[in-house]
Amino acid sequence: MNAALTVKFSGSIIVKENNDVLTELSFGYANRSEQIENSTHTRYGIASGCKFFTSIAICQLVEAGKLSFESKLEDCLDVHFLNFDKDITIHHLLTHTSGIPDYFDEEIMDEFEELWVKNPMYHMRNLEDFLPLFQNQPMKFKVGERFHYNNAGYILLGLIVEEASKLKFPEYVEEHIFKKADMSDAGYFEFDTLPRHTALGYIDLPNGKWKTNIYSLPVKGGSDGGAFVTVIGMANLWDSLLNNRLLNEEHTNKLLTPYVRTNNKNGFYGYGVWIEKKVDEIFKFHIMGYDPGVSFHSAFYPKTSIKTVICSNKSKGAFDIMREIEEEIQNNFEFVK
Repeated sequence: MNAALTVKFSGSIIVKENNDVLTELSFGYANRSEQIENSTHTRYGIASGCKFFTSIAICQLVEAGKLSFESKLEDCLDVHFLNFDKDITIHHLLTHTSGIPDYFDEEIMDEFEELWVKNPMYHMRNLEDFLPLFQNQPMKFKVGERFHYNNAGYILLGLIVEEASKLKFPEYVEEHIFKKADMSDAGYFEFDTLPRHTALGYIDLPNGKWKTNIYSLPVKGGSDGGAFVTVIGMANLWDSLLNNRLLNEEHTNKLLTPYVRTNNKNGFYGYGVWIEKKVDEIFKFHIMGYDPGVSFHSAFYPKTSIKTVICSNKSKGAFDIMREIEEEIQNNFEFVK
C-alpha cells in the first residue's frame, strides 16, 4: 500500500468484503522505545470514532422504552444549565444541531492541548468532570439552526445513558455493545493503567523528535471519544450492527438515516455516523477520529458490502490510507458519477 510508505503510516488496516478479509496490514511500532510492533491485535485509541458507540447506546435505550429521541435534555438530567434552551432534545444532541457551546470548539481552538492548561487532564476521569467547561456558557446557535460538530453534546448523551441505565458509561458500552459485537479487546482504558497490547499515541515534533500523547488528552475517554479498539474488533462491530445484533432493524435504520447536511457538499450526519452520498445514492457510512497521537477512519460501503478500518497511533495517516482504499473501491465497482 503506497500511501502507507509515503506518510510513514503507523498503525493497522483491515478491509473486508462481507466475511472475506481482502487486506490485513500493520506498520510501525505500538511502543517505539521498546520497538514493539503494531499488529491487528493491537488496541488503538480512536478519538471521536467512539461517538458511534454512544449513539448505539442511546438507540438501545430508546428501543428498550427508557428514552425517546424527542426526550428533552432538561427532563433527562438533574443538572442545571444556566443558558441552555428548554427545547433541546436527544435528537438535537445526536445530530450536532442542539446549538449548545462546546468545551472544545474547533471553529475557535486550534490545539486540543490548550484545554489542559487550566484543567489538568489527569482529573478528567468521569463524564461529569467535563460539565464545568461548558454548562454555564451561552448558547452558540438556536436549537436546530444548523449542524455544528459538538463534543459537549456527546458528553451530555453519555450522562443520559448513565441516568437511564444506572450504569457508568464505560460499563454500559462494554456490557451492551463490546460484548455483543465480539470486541473483547476494546475498552475505556486510563492512560496511567493501560493494558497489554495497547499502542501508545505518538506526536512527531518538527525537530525530528517525538513525545507520547499522555499529557495531551483526558486520562480516560468517555462518550465523546477515547476508547481503544482493535481493527478486527471494529470490523466485528460493523458486522453486528448491520446484522441487527445490536439494535433491531427499525432502530438500526434510524441510526443510519441522513438527518442533517454537514459542511461537506455531499455530506450528511445520522446518529453518530457521517454519511456521504453520490447523487442520490449512499456511497458510505463512516466514522472518524483525530486527537494528538491518534488518527482513525472506518467505513461501510453499502453497494459493495466492503468494510474498512484504519487505526493509527500517530496524529496523521489514516485519511491518506482511506483515500487510497476508496480509489481502489471506485476503480473496481461501478458507482453513480
